[in-house]
Amino acid sequence: MFENEETLAFLDRRPLFPGHCLVVPKTHCATLLDLPEALLSPLFSVAKLVAHALEQGLGAEGSFVAVNNRISQSVPHLHIHVVPCRHKDGLKGFFWPRHPYTDEAALLQTQQALRHALARHHTKSFVTHRPMPP
Repeated sequence: MFENEETLAFLDRRPLFPGHCLVVPKTHCATLLDLPEALLSPLFSVAKLVAHALEQGLGAEGSFVAVNNRISQSVPHLHIHVVPCRHKDGLKGFFWPRHPYTDEAALLQTQQALRHALARHHTKSFVTHRPMPP
């Protein structure tokens, strides 16, 4: 359906809805975590292009864009799902039940654990004291 130097986009053979596309890097990467930084922008630029094509070419009212990393990943090659959406099509943004934090302390503990992990793996500075939105 679409190809450039870094990526391919094609129809999913088992679509959630007609027009459900997969966008993949040509370079083998098992998960998003394995994707080289240089391919991040080209890959997601094509996902954006496909989302636009779903609206313009198929009349979709929006799209659902998702990446599975290991869990629920049907093939061991990174792929972005770009699924056309329409109001009342039955597709929910998140298919799984919500599991709210037990309290504010649990939210803050999770936030702090993620901030520490981000700081270990990120070389640029970032805001560390921004309050969580309600």
